[in-house]
Amino acid sequence: MSSDGTVFLGKSVKREGLHLKLANRHGLVTGATGTGKTVTLQILAEGFSNQGVPVFAADVKGDLSGIAVEGEPKDFLLKRAETIEFDDYGFEEFPTVFWDLFGEQGHPIRTTISEMGPLMLARLMNLTEAQEGALNIAFKIADEEGLAVLDLKDFRALLQDISDRSKEIQTEYGSIHKASIGAIMRRLLVLEQQGADSFFGEPALDIKDLMRTTRDGRGMINILAADKLMQSPQLYATFLLWLLSELFEELPEVGNPDKPKLVFFFDEAHLLFDEAPKALLQKVEQVVRLIRSKGVGVFFVTQNPLDVPDEVLAQLGNRIQHALRAFTPRDQKAVRAAAETFRQNPDFDCEEAITQLGVGEALVSVLEKKGVPTMVQRTLIRPPSSRLGPLEPSERKKVIQNSPVLGLYDEAIDRDSAYEVLARKAEERAKQEALAREKEEKAKAETAREKKAAKAARSSSRRESATQRFIKNLAGTVGRQVGNALVRGILGSLRRK
Repeated sequence: MSSDGTVFLGKSVKREGLHLKLANRHGLVTGATGTGKTVTLQILAEGFSNQGVPVFAADVKGDLSGIAVEGEPKDFLLKRAETIEFDDYGFEEFPTVFWDLFGEQGHPIRTTISEMGPLMLARLMNLTEAQEGALNIAFKIADEEGLAVLDLKDFRALLQDISDRSKEIQTEYGSIHKASIGAIMRRLLVLEQQGADSFFGEPALDIKDLMRTTRDGRGMINILAADKLMQSPQLYATFLLWLLSELFEELPEVGNPDKPKLVFFFDEAHLLFDEAPKALLQKVEQVVRLIRSKGVGVFFVTQNPLDVPDEVLAQLGNRIQHALRAFTPRDQKAVRAAAETFRQNPDFDCEEAITQLGVGEALVSVLEKKGVPTMVQRTLIRPPSSRLGPLEPSERKKVIQNSPVLGLYDEAIDRDSAYEVLARKAEERAKQEALAREKEEKAKAETAREKKAAKAARSSSRRESATQRFIKNLAGTVGRQVGNALVRGILGSLRRK
């Protein structure tokens, strides 16, 4: 453990260390596969932990899990320590918490649909502009109506409700095409197939549980098991972006602390930026720029510096560059771009050195105390004190069973939320509609009976009138005949016609 306020990285012509006070100015670790990026990530995590700084890192290949147990004194490790004059080199285990979105190799990590929000969900589902518009309306209505949209079934119920009410809400929110809702529904099925249903729900992750320290003052190292997650790269990238966003939203402003509150390693960083819409890239740039005032350092780990947009790259002050190979024009461009980002050293050609670095060797430039980058140095990276390579399943299980967050997230909770609320509303609406239909049918039946009775009455009235007319006519005729007879009979010749 270094006591001079730095994380020891290795040795060039001098000892190279990353200043804790400037670690929240972010960093970049790059290099081709097999050149030592994972070991560099491991020794950085060890160094931050020993300085009391919690760490979060994704383990995309499983190799990083060995940080939880003590390393073994292998010859090549001891030789490297001797070469770089790492006199107090020893072996130790580091306090580690394992996490896993699927809950298989660590504690489950969950968030809710509402917390993730429409922008990242649209990115996760790769929605079109029209579909994203429908999604924004759905979220706005859910917020205004106090609907807790926690998991995928809540989300599906919300979308169905919006579709059913499309005419009702059209005036206030604009048209929602059922085709857009249908497309989002189909994307949800894809997310379920990728295992995202395990990620959305409760209990949701409390960011404070990533920022724990041990009783002896060491920072907890949070390792995300990402080997399975990498089979769903869109989910992986969206999750890490959400986590970065949560840190930004939840943590208070601390200015420039003496050491970071948390260091966040974003491995396979190209997955975040590949095909990302401009609006999302602008958000990422904004978060990276502002999150340092929350005391969070972000280190992007990727193969090629060109994987990171220039706007983000410009904010990464601490650089560790492992070897790159220049086999293609794009490779050559990447080497040139990487070399140009360093403060040049007149003692060697930086561009040429990048292609000649050995495994465990890197070009290092870190920020000095005034925030100025040091001159780039060709550096032998220090050996790790924890195990090189993955844990056995039994070892991982033991670490999980002794975890400080054991029992906090392991069992999912399904509380009353949008699905249940909307189901009750739909049931009540169905009852009201059934009652309305029944009332309408009764009214129609009553009207039909009245019409039938009226028709019968009119028909009877017509028949009665005809009979009455016949009788009256007949009576009149008879009457006249009788009358005449009487007149003629009584009056004699006076009334006779």
